[in-house]
Amino acid sequence: MSTPARPANRHHKRPRGEGQWALGYREPLNKNEENKKADDGLNVRQRIIDIYSKNGFDSIDPADLRGRMRWYGLYTQRRPGIDGGKTAVLPPEELDDRYFMLRVRLDGGRLDLDQLRTIADISNEYARGTADITDRQNIQLHWIEIESVPDIWKRLEAVGLSTTEACGDTPRVIMGCPLAGIDIDEVIDGTAQIDEIATRYIGDKAFSNLPRKFKTAISGCTAHCTVHEINDVAFVGVVRDGEAGFDVWVGGGLSTNPMFAKRLGAFVRPEQVHEVWAGVCGIFRDYGYRRLRHRARIKFLINDWGAERFREVLETEYLGYRLPDGPAPEEPRGGRRDHVGVFPQKDGNFYVGFAPKVGRVDGDTLHRIADIAERHGSRRVRATVEQKMVILDVAPERVESIVTELEAAGLQVNPSTFRRQTMACTGIEYCKLAIVETKATASRLIDDLETRLPDFAEPLTINMNGCPNSCARIQVADIGLKGQLVVNDKGEQVEGFQVHLGGSIGLNPNFGRKVRGLKTTAEDLPDYVERVVRNFEKQKNDDETFSEWVHRADEADLK
Repeated sequence: MSTPARPANRHHKRPRGEGQWALGYREPLNKNEENKKADDGLNVRQRIIDIYSKNGFDSIDPADLRGRMRWYGLYTQRRPGIDGGKTAVLPPEELDDRYFMLRVRLDGGRLDLDQLRTIADISNEYARGTADITDRQNIQLHWIEIESVPDIWKRLEAVGLSTTEACGDTPRVIMGCPLAGIDIDEVIDGTAQIDEIATRYIGDKAFSNLPRKFKTAISGCTAHCTVHEINDVAFVGVVRDGEAGFDVWVGGGLSTNPMFAKRLGAFVRPEQVHEVWAGVCGIFRDYGYRRLRHRARIKFLINDWGAERFREVLETEYLGYRLPDGPAPEEPRGGRRDHVGVFPQKDGNFYVGFAPKVGRVDGDTLHRIADIAERHGSRRVRATVEQKMVILDVAPERVESIVTELEAAGLQVNPSTFRRQTMACTGIEYCKLAIVETKATASRLIDDLETRLPDFAEPLTINMNGCPNSCARIQVADIGLKGQLVVNDKGEQVEGFQVHLGGSIGLNPNFGRKVRGLKTTAEDLPDYVERVVRNFEKQKNDDETFSEWVHRADEADLK
């Protein structure tokens, strides 16, 4: 008796040109797919150790240099002095510097003091002191030479850290609440689930060739700090009939075609999370669109299939069992979805969240954070998804002292709204995709706004991106700034931004409003933000958020 065709092949057949493996289309479809078919990205590690680190930059195969090395967190950084107008014009070999950005993955944002000091030492010895905390709980280093990479890996791995699949078409860092296990209000602690997925699947060739990057969040945080709405897959803490577990969301992502994730409506028990994660990732691998790279993220697949069909395939083809229906998450608690400030833990101690400016720190600062934490009895530090950090386990009698020391180091525990809620991507300083500078521009903006609007205390997110790809989540910010070249009053082409206004996630998710012709130069940016914030202050109703105001405001008041 012949074996019946798989159900999905009947119900989900799409043109072979989409490049879905499950439909028999495995031919190379674009340069990236050809490279991955020729050799798995994970295999580059040994070449880095045996060949490239010994023979130098010029010995690196171009297919490894601009492709497979990403599987271990390595991107060539931008050659200094190349202006943004040439970003999309010059070939890669002219944009490439002979140095690398190295991304260290921190699943759940977790660091102990040995790990933090190891990164600090690597920063100072190999990365010219650089270190950036990203909005996905990684730490990025710059100016890395290929000759140094094996020793860096050895040091990181000695303390339990890794760069494996920190970049590339892989399952990247797994985001988690920095307060997992200690938050008084959390629905469920997702730490064990993060660890199980990382241990089972990161570095596994079963999932090392995906159509595009794959971003995961697992959290029981009542603030919903891991922004599940914009992840490829997210597990959100819920309670069903008295049992704590997770609600599953699939297909969120921003970039040039933003989409919010869709709820599958399924309740996942803690012990099932790794299987469900592998199933979702497997569907992406097998049914994902590989023909056109700009349509390869899982959001395009679930947008075509819908949540009901996706769940059916997950259960019948990948899990082999049905998941019960479950409740939606509670709405996020009010205010800011971060963990800056001083708050009590379950055990009577306190956590202290503080704000480096737009995630930029350095090796000496990381050492200082470790020393401050240790002096106050803590061994645990966390990175947040807002480019901030948290020190856990501070005894009540030591809170005042640690706050004083952190603030003296420029790490503010009680920051202004502008310092607390401004994010910036890497920008043209190092990124080959960027058009404008971001980190220094955002830092100056914070300083200006603190001077101009010293009493402003409303929540207000300002997210600055150096290109259209939205690494800094511009479409869901109150004020989203997309870098581009603009013409100033003198007719000169200068760095500037297209402005998106009123983006939000949570209670009323929506993407930012684009007002026709609304752009600003980098130089005029503080004037613009001050003007629109003052209009908000004058016109807002009681308890009205900036996003709510934007969507009813006259265009003239937004310019």
